[in-house]
Amino acid sequence: MFGALKTFWRAIMLFVAGAKYGEAPSWFRTLPVHAQTHLYSLALIFRLWSMPHYRNGTFQDDMVKNLRNVAIPGTGLPLSIVCLTKFSALIFVLFAYPIVAFIAAVYSWHLGTSDTIEQAFCEQLLTPNDWFSLWRLNCRLASYHAALTKAPGYRQEDKFTFLETGESLGVAVSPTMKVHSIVAKDRNEEGGMGIHFYKNAFHGGQWILQERLFNDSFVASMVPESGPLSTFRVITASRGGGLKTAGAPVVSALSCVFRAGLAGADTDHSSILFDVDLKTGLIGKGTTNAHWYKLWNLRQSWISEHHMTHHPDTGVEIAGRVVPDITAVREICTEAHLKMMPDVTMAGWDVALTTEGMCLLEANLSCNFFRGTFDKDKYFGMVHDYFLMLDHESEATFALNGLKAAEPHAHSKDGTALTNSSTTMERGSNE
Repeated sequence: MFGALKTFWRAIMLFVAGAKYGEAPSWFRTLPVHAQTHLYSLALIFRLWSMPHYRNGTFQDDMVKNLRNVAIPGTGLPLSIVCLTKFSALIFVLFAYPIVAFIAAVYSWHLGTSDTIEQAFCEQLLTPNDWFSLWRLNCRLASYHAALTKAPGYRQEDKFTFLETGESLGVAVSPTMKVHSIVAKDRNEEGGMGIHFYKNAFHGGQWILQERLFNDSFVASMVPESGPLSTFRVITASRGGGLKTAGAPVVSALSCVFRAGLAGADTDHSSILFDVDLKTGLIGKGTTNAHWYKLWNLRQSWISEHHMTHHPDTGVEIAGRVVPDITAVREICTEAHLKMMPDVTMAGWDVALTTEGMCLLEANLSCNFFRGTFDKDKYFGMVHDYFLMLDHESEATFALNGLKAAEPHAHSKDGTALTNSSTTMERGSNE
């Protein structure tokens, strides 16, 4: 445990002090690729801190905004508090993070998911697999890549830009209304009260106006009648942001999760997360990450298991069912990524199976696996290659035309990097 802690502190301070990822000492390069990418990304927080962010001012602004409703289970404190200053964030990473890892290790050992506390602690500290750590790693990769490459694909994070681009390229995005504006009136209010006007974004307004979509018969059979539109979250990855390799697909799908909405919820952000096999469409067991969204609650459980087979509101069995056309679900996402944003590292697509047909609601570029399973070697290898590429170039010399990238590393069975060569890569295209 002390050896793992020493490695953790040593790596964080190495990169906070300015060391480059591709020039790390041998003791760091012998770590599994998972550990290398995780530790470097934590230190990357402080390099990114004041960099412009593709959706929210600076990277710090984005952290404060997106962590304001997230709390480490059982603490109740929103994690945005940690991000108020760079010093508080550094103290948290160096000291609070290992404490949290130790508590999580005790829970894991107590539940029997780890043989020893030491094993669980080392895993949580150096190679964590919890959804939150993976989500934040994705966020840091996207932020770093967007800040250095200025890739135009990151504009698709804006929901209106996404819909406009999708329509122009023939991608099946959710349909929109083109009227100038709408007015909504309360049926009983008088005296000018209860009247609301919404100007369409297509006419310079702020609002995207759409008719409500409804679940198709397959999805509707699994969720409550009062439940929301329940979507499939598919994560795709692209090497078109500078990592193209001969013979490898530019865009591939990594994971899929069915978000079974709860009764009375407006959206499927309140849902049970059922893992879906991207090859067969088989729906696996479900879980939740709702325990991370309980603010000011000191009694919240730290861990939730993948053990749910039925919807908690209806008792309908979901695990074991098969998505009718998983190939179409997979391909609508990979093709959209290739057409709309091949220069973006990863995207999380909300796929809706509706009474009007299949469509994409939006793309999330700081994406969340939502506890879905995926090929970890492939994923961490890609993140590793992107970090090598990005750290190799300075912001001043990085341009979309003529991207330079480190050649993807070969890896041993345990994930250790075997090579350290680099090559000039052309900009990713639709090839």
